[in-house]
Order: sequence, then structure tokens, then C-alpha cells
Amino acid sequence: MSVSVLPFCFPGIPAVRCVFQTRTGGMSRGGYAIGNISFQVGDHPEHVTANRQSIAGMLHAQGMNCWAELEQVHGDGMVFEPEATDVLAANLAQGDGMATSRPGLALLIKTADCQPILLAHKGGRHVAALHAGWRGNRCNFPGSGVRRFCERYGLDPRDVLAVRGPSLGPGKAEFVNFAREWGPDWQPWFEETGRTMDLWGLTRCQLEDAGLLPRHIYGLDLCTADNNDLFFSYRCDRRSGRQAALVWIAAG
Repeated sequence: MSVSVLPFCFPGIPAVRCVFQTRTGGMSRGGYAIGNISFQVGDHPEHVTANRQSIAGMLHAQGMNCWAELEQVHGDGMVFEPEATDVLAANLAQGDGMATSRPGLALLIKTADCQPILLAHKGGRHVAALHAGWRGNRCNFPGSGVRRFCERYGLDPRDVLAVRGPSLGPGKAEFVNFAREWGPDWQPWFEETGRTMDLWGLTRCQLEDAGLLPRHIYGLDLCTADNNDLFFSYRCDRRSGRQAALVWIAAG
């Protein structure tokens, strides 16, 4: 069964395509069922390979020729103009963000509660993809990633659009050690009663502080933990698969 995805279109930028994968469809079993695309979580390599090939085949018709991905390490490392990665590759360079101007090259982010943040310049010639777990928010990677993206390509952040994909929602992002892991500077996004963080709201604030216009920031407000039948969630199951988020400039 083919892996399924949720498409997203940036308004006014038809050359840029985005998809957010769900866990439905695919070959994996157990906690990785069904659409896991990560080789790093203990899933059977043949199942992962089949799932990745399913996505690649599906998106080829939408102007994607190949993709690039990283071994994500919950930091703020950016890779500009990455080389294409073999769909079957398991060994990757480390980092949490990529940017490209190459048509046909998709940037792939893997998540299971963390936020995939996809960026596009309104000219349709530059895109970026960021992986932001809570540590990424803690070091303001959404903001620094946007700034470095704009600096590298000479872009005005007011002309950059962003979309945040399915991820851990405000009602499920519990931090029982808030004082140690966050501290008083982050109190505005902390809800004392439930001991939860509004990571979605924090990301929006960090993107606005980096210069994005509020009307250019979009979000798929689907909590991965609340919708564990539709998305992988590490909070729900430590033996969890990973789903993909991809952005690319369609090849002509």
C-alpha cells in the first residue's frame, strides 16, 4: 500500500511544492507501522526502503527528481546547497536545517513530535527546511535558521513564507522539569496547570522576530500525540517510526 501524504501549497508560489507524510500506508510493522521512513529507529531495512521508494515515486510526478536529508541532532546546524542523498542511504551528514536553489531537489525532514518548518521565498527560487524539537526552540533555531537562509541568498525575510507541519501540540508538550530545561525566560509559553509548553506559539513568535510577516506564517495544527493513529509520536511510543516533510522547487 502506498505511503500517504498531506499536500500544502504556499499562496502565490506555484513553483514550490510541500508535503507532510502521515504514517498510513507503507510496509512497516509494530511501532513503526506503517509508513516509517527512517533507517535509524530499528525498523526492518527492507520495509524502510519500500516506504522511501513509495514516496520518491509518488513525488516524481510533481517535479521532484531527488532529495537531500541529514542525520538530525537537535541542534542548529544548517547545510546550504546540499548534495542529493540516495533514497536508500542510511549514513548521513549531521545537521537540522537545509536550504537550496536547485529545482527538483527536495529537502526532507524526519519527525515524530518535533516541528518540521518549511520555508519558501515568494520568488519561488529558494526553499529551506528546518527540524525543530524543543531543544531547537530553546536555541531559537526557527529564528536563526531564517536569518541564515536570508543572509545566504540575499533575501528579505518579509518575502519569506513558512509552514509548520504536524507536531506535538500545546496540550501534550509536557515538561515536568520546566525550571531546569527551560527557565523563567520561557514562562510566557508555559501553562502551569498542565505543565505544558505552547511550542507552536513559540515557533510563531521566533519566526516573527526573525522578520517574517504574521500573514506569511502557516501551521497544520495537528497534534502528533493526539492523532497517533495518523502520525508517529515519540511521546506515545518510544519505539516509533518517523514521517517525512518535504519542500522543493518543481523541476521544469
